[in-house]
Amino acid sequence: MKSIVFRCAKLALSFPVSKRTAVIIGAGPAGLTAALELLRRSDLRVIVLERSEYMGGISRTVEYKGNRIDIGGHRFFSKSDRVMAWWLEILPLAGDADSVITYHRQSRVIAANASAAGDPADADRVMLIRPRKSRIYYLRKFFDYPISLNFETLRGLGLRRAVRIAASYAWSTVHRIRPEETLEQFMINRFGRELYSTFFKAYTEKVWGVPCDQISSEWGAQRIKGLSISKAIRHAARRLFRKRSDRRRKDVRQKDTETSLIEQFLYPKLGPGQLWETVAEKVRDAGGEIITRFSVDRLGTDGNRITAVEGHSETTGEPRVFEADFFFSTMPVQELVESLDAEVPANVREVARGLRYRDFITVGLLLKKLDVRGAKDPTRLDDTWLYIQEPDVQVGRVQIFNNWSRYLVADPSLTWIGLEYFCNRTDSLWRLDDRAMLDLAASELDKIGLISKHDVLDGTVIRMPKTYPAYFGAYARFHEVREYLDGFGNLFLVGRNGMHKYNNQDHSMLTAMEAVDALLAGVTDKSKIWAVNTEAEYHETDPGE
Repeated sequence: MKSIVFRCAKLALSFPVSKRTAVIIGAGPAGLTAALELLRRSDLRVIVLERSEYMGGISRTVEYKGNRIDIGGHRFFSKSDRVMAWWLEILPLAGDADSVITYHRQSRVIAANASAAGDPADADRVMLIRPRKSRIYYLRKFFDYPISLNFETLRGLGLRRAVRIAASYAWSTVHRIRPEETLEQFMINRFGRELYSTFFKAYTEKVWGVPCDQISSEWGAQRIKGLSISKAIRHAARRLFRKRSDRRRKDVRQKDTETSLIEQFLYPKLGPGQLWETVAEKVRDAGGEIITRFSVDRLGTDGNRITAVEGHSETTGEPRVFEADFFFSTMPVQELVESLDAEVPANVREVARGLRYRDFITVGLLLKKLDVRGAKDPTRLDDTWLYIQEPDVQVGRVQIFNNWSRYLVADPSLTWIGLEYFCNRTDSLWRLDDRAMLDLAASELDKIGLISKHDVLDGTVIRMPKTYPAYFGAYARFHEVREYLDGFGNLFLVGRNGMHKYNNQDHSMLTAMEAVDALLAGVTDKSKIWAVNTEAEYHETDPGE
């Protein structure tokens, strides 16, 4: 039953359409991918509604006094040729000719869609090929990530702990926990209890704020997938014996490599938001409309279909209603269910209200220099990011933006870093004012020996609500919500929050692509959309077949 508010708003200002229309809620990776795919492949009218003023969602780039922040760190890497070709069609490769030619020869799909763009200093809209290095900082020491059981790791852990780790891993390979229901069981089965307790347990609980035995094993399947000690050892061995010439000409797609083990990745010269801002331009150029600062209040329904989106401008307060034939939603499932103008079953409302999210704070600090105590060169680290495992600080990860792209830093002689904090909006950490948050961030890195707080020149704070959909709370019953929402034949849930799945950027895009495929083929079954990233590797059909 439509509400009085909805009917009045519809009468006050309805959006007239003369041809079939698709409305997309959210201008993140999934929403913008769906928009551009629809405009290129159909004659549908496309309208994108975005609550913020930014493009890219959590994949946007935030600029602060000429310095750019990548929220959460976005490596442009995918085992999907379709996604890689899509990225490179938007932003072509830059770099030396050898790397570009080698990259093209590895894939006829990518070769048909990508072109070299010359030196990155000559053009802004390009992809760089970046080396990937990330490490764990624990016991005031650096450890490879993923963990490599090499001499440096063993020396850092100490002989006694190393022996316990080896024995524990051997035990876990023989005595696997069945059924594998929790994240703790998932990790113990792959790494052994000792290594799990040393490197995974405390950090994961810092990220999620709950014990690992309360998190579904699906989180591990979503994020860690096929990684294990044996695969990490085999990967390290291949690296050790690979000739330098082979390394230089390595296929950047790394199809035979677990995602957590990749050694290089694509990266937009000016950060991830640059790609999505370019996509937004292409959407508008193709006739699509993107409306920002628009808040969705209600979704009208008629039987088994969505009929309209009601909302208002956050700038003027003006109400507006968009009637359409198809709807794509990337808004959090919890909010979507609450906004439905329908008799939602009690069990579905209960589960939706019980879904949990983890919020996120990034603190950008501009430094004169790093000051890594005990390092040969205390002013330099080559890492893209560090996982901070130290239990005496709240910071979870540190990004060094200079190492993602030197163009993210206004003055390359300075160091621009981002500290990542995981929390809930009900936590005292979230409620700290910016000045207190900046002081906390500087003091924590000084405490663990990575910087001197006296070298901090400036900083900024960014808060992102509902960044991570959680695999606890009511998640065990999420299938009840999914089955109900899939019953709306013209509604497609895509993206991370839209599906309550901890997707990477490429998988969010793939869900949008699959949804567009289904819409254009007249398929109402949503199973292929939900299947994206549920296995250790997403299997797609080769477009060349």
